[in-house]
Amino acid sequence: MNATTRLGLLGLALSLSACSVLENDKINYKSATKGATLEVPPDLSQLSRETRYTVPGGAVSAAAFETAQAQQPRGAASAAPQAVGDVRIERDGNQRWLVVKRPVDQLWEPVRDFWLENGFVFSVEQPKLGLLETDWAENRAKLPQDIIRSTIGKVFDSLYSTGERDKFRTRLERMADGSTEIFITHRGMEEVYTNTHKDSTVWQPRPADPELETEFLRRLMLKLGASQEQAKAAAAAPIAVTPGARMATVNNVPVVQLDEGFDRAWRRVGVSLDRTGFTVEDRDRSQGVYFVRYVAPRDKKEQGFFSKLFSGSPDAVAPLKYRIVVRSEGNQSTVSVLNATGAPESSENAQRIVRVLADDLK
Repeated sequence: MNATTRLGLLGLALSLSACSVLENDKINYKSATKGATLEVPPDLSQLSRETRYTVPGGAVSAAAFETAQAQQPRGAASAAPQAVGDVRIERDGNQRWLVVKRPVDQLWEPVRDFWLENGFVFSVEQPKLGLLETDWAENRAKLPQDIIRSTIGKVFDSLYSTGERDKFRTRLERMADGSTEIFITHRGMEEVYTNTHKDSTVWQPRPADPELETEFLRRLMLKLGASQEQAKAAAAAPIAVTPGARMATVNNVPVVQLDEGFDRAWRRVGVSLDRTGFTVEDRDRSQGVYFVRYVAPRDKKEQGFFSKLFSGSPDAVAPLKYRIVVRSEGNQSTVSVLNATGAPESSENAQRIVRVLADDLK
């Protein structure tokens, strides 16, 4: 066998190995750090050559939580449940979450253990608020399992990287009947070259992955007592298409318009705030208000939306407080931004916030 043939066979083996990982949809996360947080504005920090697992930069100011507080019961028409013992998956459009007939204080430790068992460490742990957020981690199962990595990679594992990082936020909310709703949201980053010479890279955000969120909901069902077959069947059921979102201007104020009623709009906005990393200090469902904190850039030079939202930018100033308000009439809802005193906000910051929410809600 000549050298050309051997090289061709090696290349074929590598490609088949990579494909097998994707087809099997394996998940094998390894935290990008051991204990120290890697929170970072994804599009601001350049990856260091010597520290493949380090995403340099400051802390993200737009990391969010919602207080665990009682909610009104939902009507049966708003979502289709799939029950497994005391655990069920509910669906509303393209969103899924768990409802467990146990109080939050009985679920906190099992949920916390679940993420640790899956290879994550935490950047945020707030049991009183029902909030867990993992640090950035890499899915090592996406790496090709070729013969070179199976030998050299065992010694020099840090030489291999997928160029992607993920983090997950889990929110546990108390319901009026004593049950708990569990939401899992994903945020991702990817490493890209900054020039054609491919001699430097930066991290930039990539879209949230609803399928990955559903997979971890399914796995959490197993942790909470469901069988493999039950959890797989509940998670695999088809879902309806969620109505889109659009930006508009009403009375000179930027808003997001949704073709759905309050319950669905309120839930979707809450999940969107989680996915986009806002700091939610409080909420009042009866008034349709999320109380959020926002860090604006110091100057007006053009930056990406994520760099404007996160505090790691050198241009960041003290955080400002806003209210994200959901108002509904029938099957129509409007999401707007108010200032700290409750007055309508039409500033540049309000426009940025509305645009980020609209992009995620589409």
